[in-house]
Amino acid sequence: MAAPASASASAADPGTAFKILLSCPDGLPRSRVLVKFDRSFDRIPHPDAALEESISEIWNQSLQQNPSLYSGTKFRYGGNALHYKDGSNHGHEYCVSLHLGLTDYRTFVGTNLNPSWEKFLVPSEDDSVRCQHMSDPLGNGAIVETSDEKIIVLQRSYNVVDFPGYYVFPGGHSEPQEIGIMGHQTDGDFACLTERVSQEMFDGIIREVVEETGVPASSLTDPVFIGVSCREVNVRSTAFFFTKCNIDSSGVNELYSRAQDGYESTKLYAVSVEELQGMRQRMPGCHNGGIALYESMRNAAKKS
Repeated sequence: MAAPASASASAADPGTAFKILLSCPDGLPRSRVLVKFDRSFDRIPHPDAALEESISEIWNQSLQQNPSLYSGTKFRYGGNALHYKDGSNHGHEYCVSLHLGLTDYRTFVGTNLNPSWEKFLVPSEDDSVRCQHMSDPLGNGAIVETSDEKIIVLQRSYNVVDFPGYYVFPGGHSEPQEIGIMGHQTDGDFACLTERVSQEMFDGIIREVVEETGVPASSLTDPVFIGVSCREVNVRSTAFFFTKCNIDSSGVNELYSRAQDGYESTKLYAVSVEELQGMRQRMPGCHNGGIALYESMRNAAKKS
């Protein structure tokens, strides 16, 4: 059963704290993950003009430090809903609907990564209201299990801005541009568009795993969706998926040395579930939440 959960965790390092926004321990296939893609889930500008102006100031400072930065379009996380196929609220055959709008990297840097990011938050128990002034692009992460039952973890490069040197799962973002979306359309086949966005959620995570680890897409099982976690610091939301790889850990390590995306990570680890626990204090909160979602999936599988 899915839980629109409010489970959270904190730690000595506040950057490792997380909140579970949605847990799907059954592991949902593509057919049970829907998307509601609409401009109503876009960010709402903050009424404080000075705070809004700081978005441009932060972005311009970032550009001066790194002129290669590009403000690409991203899907914005605006919440979720559960739908039960039999019309009841207690059936087992449920679907998840992810509510997505659009945002961009510039607004993410200027809101979520703003030193004054907490000023953008609205006091509310409803996360979609609380974060309505945030960019909050929906990240993705993959729990990849090798054929010898190890979990793939990457160590982030010290060149990256966000959590350098920390341990993370392979991932990044699903990309609107991959399916030809540059902005909201005002007419056309909305059902077809929504279907394409839903598919990109699953295609995007496979693409990230391939780029960041070097394993071929053909070695991976169809991913299943296990939930959404949020890092407490900077309120970063990440959708997590689980997939199995038919290559063992030594083979994955060999392929990693030839991976396309070498800038963001410097080392690949293939670890046991027990070893994974020892890495939690050096994992950003959203990825720490990924471990919690994976544990829920494993526990559900043991009970079934």
